[in-house]
Amino acid sequence: MTKKSASDETLEIESFTEKDAELKKKIDNFKSVLDSIKTSDLKVKTLWQEIYENAISDRENARMMFTDAWSRMQSPGTADHVSIGTTVSKYLERMCKSNEQILRLAELISKVEEENAQINSDDLFSQIGDLSERKSKK
Repeated sequence: MTKKSASDETLEIESFTEKDAELKKKIDNFKSVLDSIKTSDLKVKTLWQEIYENAISDRENARMMFTDAWSRMQSPGTADHVSIGTTVSKYLERMCKSNEQILRLAELISKVEEENAQINSDDLFSQIGDLSERKSKK
């Protein structure tokens, strides 16, 4: 195994810092999505935030490990492929599961938004009645 130079380590640290900033931006964007949902329970929003953060963090960690294992497999010969191949497969599975979690979360949010967008005619009539009563009292 070759030793990394100081410049290689610096580039690696910068890459991690950039990835961390990207993850934080994704999390902030997701918070904005959650904030736009007006009638959902705060506990549910907090849980969704946790799920999202864990899913993207898991996916990013698996991606880094996959990339490292993949680069190690590029050496000539099949011995590395045989020994690392199952590990690479597990990293791909982890990334896939994280993607599935994010998709399921998107479905849940979409369902809540659709429910919030539906107009209940009874509620609408009661709101109209309340408005009429307030105007007549003035």
